[in-house]
Amino acid sequence: MNAKINYDSHEPTVSVEFMITKLLPDYDLFEVEGETPRDVDPILASQGFKDLLDDARAVLERELNGSGLEIAQLTGAICGDGGIHRPGIWLVLREAGGQREMSAGARSSVVKAAESVQSSLGLS
Repeated sequence: MNAKINYDSHEPTVSVEFMITKLLPDYDLFEVEGETPRDVDPILASQGFKDLLDDARAVLERELNGSGLEIAQLTGAICGDGGIHRPGIWLVLREAGGQREMSAGARSSVVKAAESVQSSLGLS
């Protein structure tokens, strides 16, 4: 999987970052790298990228239904990839009712949802 998953050590939350490394013509994303972070800003502000985020939310809501996980944040991100910068999707998920680290079942649901986002949106 091409997503970075970072579980918080003392909270029932996780952040997931999807770096976009290939063109996504269905979302009018014909450029996916820039020399500086500012070169990526117009991509994140485009209607195609907003549509991508809407579709990501729909996939996540479907996958997370009944899992005890909720979307705390879903937004665009500027990702570093060596000497270049790429657009990406950044999200934070929270386990409802969790007080400490995320449970093993919730962690499994996170991985499944991340894989589904990647395959459904053509990110991998």
